[in-house]
Amino acid sequence: MISKLRGIVSYIGDKYVILDVSGVGYRLNLTASTLKTATRKEKEVSFWTYLSVRENVMELFGFSEKSELDFFELLIGISGIGPKKAISILSVAPVETIKKALRGRDISYLTQVSGIGKKNAEKIILELKDKFEALVEGEDGLSLREESDALEAIKSLGYSTSEGRDALRKVPPEVTKLNDRIKYALKHLGK
Repeated sequence: MISKLRGIVSYIGDKYVILDVSGVGYRLNLTASTLKTATRKEKEVSFWTYLSVRENVMELFGFSEKSELDFFELLIGISGIGPKKAISILSVAPVETIKKALRGRDISYLTQVSGIGKKNAEKIILELKDKFEALVEGEDGLSLREESDALEAIKSLGYSTSEGRDALRKVPPEVTKLNDRIKYALKHLGK
């Protein structure tokens, strides 16, 4: 019903924003990374959206990238994963990192989400397995192991896991060497 919204952020909450679209305020629940892109009030932004309708609740979920929305829709298609859990999963790491983790059967990203234990994480991997088999194994960029190594290197310098992940999200995809990614992330953290 509502697929995309463009407007001005008039209020920023803990996990949501109020987006003013021609005088109408829409509450959009966002992932942690998308929320950070909307941190400037009074700036026009655009979000891909998903409208969740249940018995007595209608909620809008917003995404800065179409790939996030697509992955969100895959996640909520799994029984037991609702929109709030799906948005929490997407807040853990970028979509491509989560996809790599799922293809590599690394459940550590999923078990960081409240309410998802080892069994639920394995269920998610099993349910999404067929959808990921179509993806090519030798993708460009870092392997999941290298991404984890970069995060560990940043954490060893005294930064938190979330600070490290946020900094690694800011690294352009064309920077593929591990050391260069770490340097770029540290420059961002030093600002």
